[in-house]
Amino acid sequence: MRPLPLIIVLLVLDHVAFNGSRIAVSLFAIQQHSSALTVGSLIALYALLPALLSVAAGRWIDRIGINRPMLVGSIGICLGTLAPAVLPQLAALYITAVLVGVSFMLINLAAYHAVGEMSRPADRTINFSYVAMGFSTSAFVGPMLTGVCIDNLGYRSTFLVLALFTVLPIIALSAKLLPNAAPRAAQDRGVNGQVFDLLKNPALRRLFFAMAVLTVGWDVYNFAIPVYGTYIGLSASQIGIVMGAFAAATFTVRLAMPLIMQRMHPWGLLSASLLMAGLAYLAMPFTHSVGLLMVITFVLGLGLGAPQPMVLTLLHQFAPRGRAGEVLGLRTTLINTSQTVMPLLFGAVGATFGMPPLFWAMSAALLGSCEFARRAGKRRP
Repeated sequence: MRPLPLIIVLLVLDHVAFNGSRIAVSLFAIQQHSSALTVGSLIALYALLPALLSVAAGRWIDRIGINRPMLVGSIGICLGTLAPAVLPQLAALYITAVLVGVSFMLINLAAYHAVGEMSRPADRTINFSYVAMGFSTSAFVGPMLTGVCIDNLGYRSTFLVLALFTVLPIIALSAKLLPNAAPRAAQDRGVNGQVFDLLKNPALRRLFFAMAVLTVGWDVYNFAIPVYGTYIGLSASQIGIVMGAFAAATFTVRLAMPLIMQRMHPWGLLSASLLMAGLAYLAMPFTHSVGLLMVITFVLGLGLGAPQPMVLTLLHQFAPRGRAGEVLGLRTTLINTSQTVMPLLFGAVGATFGMPPLFWAMSAALLGSCEFARRAGKRRP
């Protein structure tokens, strides 16, 4: 099998387990009568260690290539999803959140690094779009499969099913079926460079800011939909279907990305994405039916799903020589810092004021960022 399709297959399998585990952890904690703040703390733990370790992991990948980090990550996700199947208690969910979170960070960084390095500059956006479509596929399968399994098999069996998705990646990576990306020579890695020197690059700085706003939008979605769905009386299967609509939208927009990029400037695309996502969040609290909520989350998926391939392409384009893994690590650090802090904040807001103010605050942030994206598009990198 060619490297890119194999990378996508392994990512899809590991991401089904990762994404499904977040849904199962949230719903199992709710089933155990945990508060919104407890659910928020569990989701935050998925991102805590990645926030601290992503830059170091990126440098490690720059040095040794991708095979070993992806294998370690696949094994970690397997063990993390097995923990609640063996010990179906709230304490095991904390183990799952920490272990699965840091393990998928390794897989994600290594895979993005490999795709960026193996692609010609003209092909990067298309190749990252293929990877993003793989993520959209797993984001569609994971919640729906998890919801159906919970309703029909219970939580222990659901975690066991999710663990089975890591078996093929572990076998493939143990057999070294994936060609290892050539590590950079020491003189090419910029080993003496400080990580925050990267933020002195104006183009990278603007990209990281726009990415941060979109990341918070994803965080609200991942945290709030299971909680809000439960609040309005949806079953686990219905919540999975609603989240599947979001994933279907991200797949659709990423499939169309080569055509979109021919007609839109990157910053124009970011501005339109922020507007679309902001309007979706504005409408969400007025929705109490599965069908209408699916429509709104589909629009939200279009807005949040469109920018990722373009952002990854530009990050590789502007990264200093030999530091692409480190740039991706900094991106992951910023994303996971948000994913650590924001669920705790969301949980506190949800527990105190309910879900509508959270949706409206997110809408205001996204809509307010449209002007920044419009102005950034007029500046030179």
